[in-house]
Amino acid sequence: MNNRERLKDKKRIVIKIGSSSLTHPETGKLNLMKLEKLVRIIADIHNSGKDVILVSSGAIAVGRNKVGLSGTLELPQKQACAAIGQAQLMMIYQKLFSEYNQIAAQVLMTKDTMTNDMSRKNAENTFSEILKLRAIPIVNENDTVSTYEIQRLLQFGDNDRLSAMVAALANADLLILLSDIDGLFTDDPNKNPDAKFIECVSEITDDLYDMGKSSSSSNVGTGGMNAKLHAANIATKSGADMVIANGDDVEVLCKIIAGENAGTLFLANKDEGFNIQNYLSE
Repeated sequence: MNNRERLKDKKRIVIKIGSSSLTHPETGKLNLMKLEKLVRIIADIHNSGKDVILVSSGAIAVGRNKVGLSGTLELPQKQACAAIGQAQLMMIYQKLFSEYNQIAAQVLMTKDTMTNDMSRKNAENTFSEILKLRAIPIVNENDTVSTYEIQRLLQFGDNDRLSAMVAALANADLLILLSDIDGLFTDDPNKNPDAKFIECVSEITDDLYDMGKSSSSSNVGTGGMNAKLHAANIATKSGADMVIANGDDVEVLCKIIAGENAGTLFLANKDEGFNIQNYLSE
């Protein structure tokens, strides 16, 4: 069985989708057709017997559009937009998932969830129980109270690193990052037409980090390739394979899980001494 074929047998999958993949580039408002399609695909994956966790960005983007704010926002404005947008985003997710007879559960996390032993254990237990109930956890950063992450451009990198930490906490065996790029390239393909696509990565090296300069083609998301490589390091060391793929067409999820060549595959390289706290300062 080749590396792609084994993705068919994954049992617990974390899917992360960024702000730029959820919104219309012209307006920044939610792309409801794409959101509905995403939910339908996740529901079908769940129906096949797999556990699915969705890490969804977009609260601030949705909130700012709801109240009509534009331009650069101050920190309190971002927090207020997050509070408004998170409620609306979750309402839409719950409505869409219920149409496919699925139960959606909201999980909001901060960096303190990871650094505090008790909070981290509580989060592990929460994910375990939600999945036992056959519900689908929908995870986001708690931007309403988490100023540290917003001040560091959402520290986790538009939820890239958060999704990797969720994968580690939930003992997932596959993490899929849906982004605004096809995968990992030798250089930024938006700037360098000679950049070569990398199909599979067996080990994350310093050379890869050098290639992964922070670059995102979207002004909505904050997660450049550098954040995705750090996410890959966390996920693979925790024992999960990871795929970076273009979220422009969410049907790429079906291709990945069917073992087709889509996106860049990072192979699991489990560190037996893995401790999630060692990766919080990356």
